[in-house]
Amino acid sequence: MAVFEVHPVGIIRSNEEGTFIEIQKEYFQALTALEGFSHVNVIWWFSGFDNDEARAVLTAEQPYKKAPDVMGVFATRSPIRPNPLALTASEVIGIDYENGIVQIAYTDANDGSPVLDIKPYTPSLDRVEEPGVPDWCGHWPKSIEASADFAWEEEFNF
Repeated sequence: MAVFEVHPVGIIRSNEEGTFIEIQKEYFQALTALEGFSHVNVIWWFSGFDNDEARAVLTAEQPYKKAPDVMGVFATRSPIRPNPLALTASEVIGIDYENGIVQIAYTDANDGSPVLDIKPYTPSLDRVEEPGVPDWCGHWPKSIEASADFAWEEEFNF
């Protein structure tokens, strides 16, 4: 099996001033021409779940209230999975090129989570006009914007 090397390009910072991606100095130049994109896909590492025990888990017992009794982790957004990778589409608030800071509106990453990559959100590659979802989550919001006011706490069993 191939060995992969992954190097974080930055780190998530969340504080009273907002949510930011702090890019490591050697990657500042990679931000060139990011302006104009309203959203980015942030690939980050669920670092709190990077251990042999969490990586061995392949199923979850009904993580969502209306979901099947058991789900494979590939059918969930659980941090407990063979490779603790995460993907979050985030709105870009501003970019400080000089200091390598991208302010974003939201992420479900914890403060200090390593960022592995940032990709611009482009509707031609990222947007699905009519995505299909199972009935148990068909009532969930249809956009990030609508998700802000949704009662997510009523959906999860944790």
